[in-house]
Amino acid sequence: MTGSVHVNRDGEGPEVFLIHGGASPDATWAGLESLRERWTVAALYRRGFSPSPPPSNGRQDFERDAADLISVLDGPRHVVAHSYGGTAALVAAGQRPDLFRSLALLEPADGLAGDDPELARLRQLGETFLAQGLETEPGLLREFLRMSGAAVDDGPLPDEVVKGIRRAHNSRSPFEARPAVSAIREAEPPRIVVSGNHNPAFEKGCDALAQELGAERAVFAGAGHFIARAPGFLDYLERFLSRAEVSALRAGAV
Repeated sequence: MTGSVHVNRDGEGPEVFLIHGGASPDATWAGLESLRERWTVAALYRRGFSPSPPPSNGRQDFERDAADLISVLDGPRHVVAHSYGGTAALVAAGQRPDLFRSLALLEPADGLAGDDPELARLRQLGETFLAQGLETEPGLLREFLRMSGAAVDDGPLPDEVVKGIRRAHNSRSPFEARPAVSAIREAEPPRIVVSGNHNPAFEKGCDALAQELGAERAVFAGAGHFIARAPGFLDYLERFLSRAEVSALRAGAV
């Protein structure tokens, strides 16, 4: 099934698009509720997350997500993207940097940082998880889930976690992504890369990505992979968005 993805808009002010990853929009963006008091928050629901249609062939794909994002941006917009959604946003920004008034990436799931052993371990876990789903060896499965922010212990997996694993099973690996980083740098939209200081591999990956993009780098601990909930992040994000909005208005962007 194809069809358009769903975008839920709420609030007043300049539009900010939120692109979630493997968790639902509600889970991903908890902590940003007050953003809608000063901004129009446009939460995109990736394919496979109701009320958006399921992905083609039942397979999540960052390139399809990137095309969906481009299709709903009707002019330069602020984009905040998390995890697998961050990879999609990077691909979209490389293809159409003119549509990005600013870009905030929260622990995007891509492989720009090379062959560092800790990053290689993260990649191995992620690709095993995507390929094997619930058949992943239990210890490895829980290790990856915890790194990804899921609240799991050694007991039976919660129903919502099982649903998420089934949805992610056979997804295209984000480590296949080759975003046009040079096009983003040349277009110079304000950009930040943010991590949660909960895992060395994510920190190294975000360090390398920020360097590749020429982006501002920030760390907000206290919420693991779900950085939107971390103390201080909302205020930081609003300052970034406000600076980017002022810069765009001065440049005459629509």
